[in-house]
Amino acid sequence: QVQLVESGGGLVQAGGSLRLSCTTASGRTFSSSAMGWFRQAPGKEREFVAAISWSGGNTNYGDSMKGRLVISRDNAKNTGYLQMNSLKPEDTAVYYCAASNLPSDISQTYYYWGQGTQVTVSS
Repeated sequence: QVQLVESGGGLVQAGGSLRLSCTTASGRTFSSSAMGWFRQAPGKEREFVAAISWSGGNTNYGDSMKGRLVISRDNAKNTGYLQMNSLKPEDTAVYYCAASNLPSDISQTYYYWGQGTQVTVSS
């Protein structure tokens, strides 16, 4: 049993958009946790994408997709979101959400992880 579950991945053409969602697997509410998004392509290291504080007041974005995405959360719905726009073939990867105390870009600081959702961008 995993703590978090991602959804919303799929196949899109270059220039298209996707919105990923993240919620608890058990249906329990998040604690006062920050939420981060990471991605990993085959043969490559896991890469930081974005993070948001528990209140939504503080956000951080990685360099690769900065300017092409918006991270948000709706605590009333117990769900986090990652809106991705102007997608490129190099964005193809498995995308993971995770929970931590702070919206850090360091994967080792996250203590709960989802199983990932596949995003594939065609030319």
